Amino acid sequence: MSTSLDGRLVVAISSRALFNFEEENRVFEAQADREYRALQRQRLHEPALPGVAFSLVRKLLDFKSSQDGKPLVEVVILSRNDPTSGLRVFRSAQHYGLPIERGVFTRGRSPWSYLRPLSAHLFLSANEEDVCSALKAGVPAARVWPQSAPASAEFPNEVRIAFDGDAVLFSDEAERVFREGGLPAFQAHERDRATEPLPDGPFKPFLAALHRLQQMPGLEGRIRTALVTARSAPAHERAIRTLMEWDIDVDEALFLGGLAKGAFLKEFKPDLFFDDQTGHIESAAAHVPAGHVSAGVANE
Repeated sequence: MSTSLDGRLVVAISSRALFNFEEENRVFEAQADREYRALQRQRLHEPALPGVAFSLVRKLLDFKSSQDGKPLVEVVILSRNDPTSGLRVFRSAQHYGLPIERGVFTRGRSPWSYLRPLSAHLFLSANEEDVCSALKAGVPAARVWPQSAPASAEFPNEVRIAFDGDAVLFSDEAERVFREGGLPAFQAHERDRATEPLPDGPFKPFLAALHRLQQMPGLEGRIRTALVTARSAPAHERAIRTLMEWDIDVDEALFLGGLAKGAFLKEFKPDLFFDDQTGHIESAAAHVPAGHVSAGVANE
């Protein structure tokens, strides 16, 4: 009888998103595949340092069913590494006590198509091409910012995730209006459609999956989500009403009216923040782990 991941939140992650392989990656980019593999073999017994998404993964893997103790989250390595380099990835995971059992290593080829049989709820990678392919296939995906600040250690037992609104949780419909007509046109558009739910954005399925986890016995207070958006009144109403229509709660909502997000994210202390605009990612990455969602009009 085959094993099934049904009922679990499935996170697929590249080796560079989970661990800090930036030095090794520079060798790959400068000297190509052979030297890179030789370096990874040389460091086989040397655990890699934690990467951008390490804190998020570590906390998610700690979620267990209160009924039978089985894992509620499955993390799968999905990597362009060769299988030998993949051995170091697994050994690094074991060193940190991460119960990661599954991995796909494709030696330079894009692994994103394996997201389909995994039915992944989230894909995190440092490779923009793979992220774009996943998003086009309908999988919530983000390119982690390797230079991001590490996650705060202040909430060791609480997963904290922050999302931008337009082009991330919601579609880029309103963002297009803003770019074409400016702030007055945007505010009028959203005020006139305040009771009309926004179309789904690429990360709605992931937020919905987190919301389902939040409802499970034993996980009360273990997940905290935030909407961190450049919207302000009166455009805030449509965003809130959309979440109400979805029957999905967020724990915090920050309507910043164009203020830089970094300082506010520093206070929220997410394990990961998702945004579609590189300017917001750069502001955030100085304080918290950040992932760029290559979706919507800002990325065309």
